Amino acid sequence: MLAVLDYGIGNLRSAQKALEHLGADARLVSEPAAAVGASGVVLPGVGAFGRCALALRDSGLDRVARQAIDAGLPFLGICVGFQLLYEASEEAPGVAGLGVLPGTVRCLAQGVKHPQMQWNVLQRRPGAPSGLLDALPEVPWVYFVHSFAPELTDDTTATCEYGGTVVAAAERGAVWGTQFHPEKSSRTGLAVLANFVRATGQA
Repeated sequence: MLAVLDYGIGNLRSAQKALEHLGADARLVSEPAAAVGASGVVLPGVGAFGRCALALRDSGLDRVARQAIDAGLPFLGICVGFQLLYEASEEAPGVAGLGVLPGTVRCLAQGVKHPQMQWNVLQRRPGAPSGLLDALPEVPWVYFVHSFAPELTDDTTATCEYGGTVVAAAERGAVWGTQFHPEKSSRTGLAVLANFVRATGQA
């Protein structure tokens, strides 16, 4: 079973349905007890960093996320769920993220439209092996909707260009994250999710 953490933020069923389309037993989980026995965990997120971080804690599902990561289970953060893996965000000063990945989420560059709401090309980071991005098309197009993104760190595996270099994906061990929405990114997005499903042993 894949646990898709449902902490009351936005419509999470699109991520669940995309995983089900790939044959995974993906379930929306709104209580910690329902995540027991999961072979992988997905943390989606839409909206604002601060609101999502507080809602995750209020639901108790932050403990599920930490326990899964500590146990080495495959873990995928999507959009704001990806941002929550970091220590903090300029969008919500004083609100802590999960701190699983080092760094701060920064506002996109001035001079470009906020949010970035468009298809954009992923650029793999040279020398950064990636299980998440394995076997993608040579020119992988994915869909973004965001005004903030994590800063570039050693965990970054892919970027895109939007008023400068923008972090699009990161990996540290079994912890994977995408700033883009794989569930909205057609075949390329399904390929990304399929890599995650395979990592959980559900393929």
